[in-house]
Amino acid sequence: MKRVFSRITIWLATGFGLGYSPVASGTFGTLPGLLIVMALAGESLRTQIIAAVVMAVVAIPICSHAEEKFGRKDDGRIVADEYGTFLIATLGLPWLAHPWLLGLAFVTSRITDIIKPPPARQSQSLTGGVGIVMDDVFSTLYALALNHGIWWAVERWW
Repeated sequence: MKRVFSRITIWLATGFGLGYSPVASGTFGTLPGLLIVMALAGESLRTQIIAAVVMAVVAIPICSHAEEKFGRKDDGRIVADEYGTFLIATLGLPWLAHPWLLGLAFVTSRITDIIKPPPARQSQSLTGGVGIVMDDVFSTLYALALNHGIWWAVERWW
């Protein structure tokens, strides 16, 4: 039973295998996050926020387990942090009416995750899954702010 639990956890941690991509594993690993956002389409902002918090919290032990199994801090194959926090980057955006906003959220979340503005980079020093997930939480909060700023500018001037 312990072995089955471990395999399921690794499967989740690697984004259903997408984390094994030889290039851009984090980008490919974010793709399930798009499905999660789409599954929550039409839900209230409150429900989306609750789902975002739950996804981030659940990703912590999953990432911790995978880090232990892979034997490397924040191994590139671990992508549950990417797809588990992507929802944050879309909160409150009217992407159903304007689908390009979903693409924007994907791009900005990837860019901010790569750049890791403070305190995202510093949070990576936290141990285990907390460090793995928190840098993505902070990065996607930056992406969320960018997305709303861009949406505001587009609505105002176009």
